[in-house]
Amino acid sequence: MREARFEALVRLVAGPVQRYLVRRADRDAVDDVLADTMLVLWRRLDDVPGLGDSPLDPDEVLPWCYGVARGCLANARRAEGRRLRLVERLARTTYALPPPAADHAALHEALGTLGELDREIVMLWAWEGLPPRGIAEVTGLTPNAVSIRLHRAKKSLAARLGRKNDVGAGQEQGKEGSEL
Repeated sequence: MREARFEALVRLVAGPVQRYLVRRADRDAVDDVLADTMLVLWRRLDDVPGLGDSPLDPDEVLPWCYGVARGCLANARRAEGRRLRLVERLARTTYALPPPAADHAALHEALGTLGELDREIVMLWAWEGLPPRGIAEVTGLTPNAVSIRLHRAKKSLAARLGRKNDVGAGQEQGKEGSEL
């Protein structure tokens, strides 16, 4: 019975959690962090919210699983940091992180100006499609705090990217025949 519950959970969350990790980790680390995440999910299977319900509700299960993946990714980053410090000490050289993708350089630069938590909140909202309640579960904040931080971060990003909030995407202002 435990194996069947775990298999159902993996079928539901493996793809979204892998996409979550691909956006946040080096490609070489994604599979390892995903495996660590699945191991934690197996060990804490009884703690997964909504797992006893049939059918599984992604809105209940995914935020908790993203939180587990976030913790596993943090552990992997700490381990990688320790490994890099050792290599630096041994080789007496420094290593620079690769630059963000060129086609999204402005976005990555703007995201880089946000604090780590605000950046994570924006990415959970934009790329994972989580509502503030789900983001709150992942980050440990209250839904209200998430909403406030998300609003401020979006406003900051819009200003940095030179976009105006009062113009909808794809809408052109001042064209003839566009008035209703």
